[in-house]
Amino acid sequence: MVLPFYLMTPEYFMRLALAEATKGDAPYGAVIVKDNQAIAVAHNTVKRDKDPSAHAEINAIRQSTALLKTSVLEDCTIYTTVEPCPMCATACVWAGIAEIVYGASIADLIAINQSQINITCEEVIAKSFTNIKVVKGVLRDDCLKLFL
Repeated sequence: MVLPFYLMTPEYFMRLALAEATKGDAPYGAVIVKDNQAIAVAHNTVKRDKDPSAHAEINAIRQSTALLKTSVLEDCTIYTTVEPCPMCATACVWAGIAEIVYGASIADLIAINQSQINITCEEVIAKSFTNIKVVKGVLRDDCLKLFL
């Protein structure tokens, strides 16, 4: 079922990411949106795939580039339940993603004793060659509940 354009809000896409997060090895979910349509929905598969790079964001980027048959995801937004780690933020830079929308921050996870690399996605973007819009805190409390 395709929803009307006006119902496709950041909260709608974050709810897709939240649902996907419950399917993974760790509670992280990501959705990539192009032209107000979800083109990829992914979760963490690090343990299953025995691949330390198989974070939800990386998996969503891989799905999207395969679907679109391109390595560039310009005009795409990625919705993630947690702020992208430095690896995932860098992948967003290299993929040309236009916008990152996340729920809980790296600092939020550190505050509840979840292992994280304490470098924000904004720090990674600031040291890159591009400017990615970052929107923080969408359904933050719901995203944090995944870890409690």
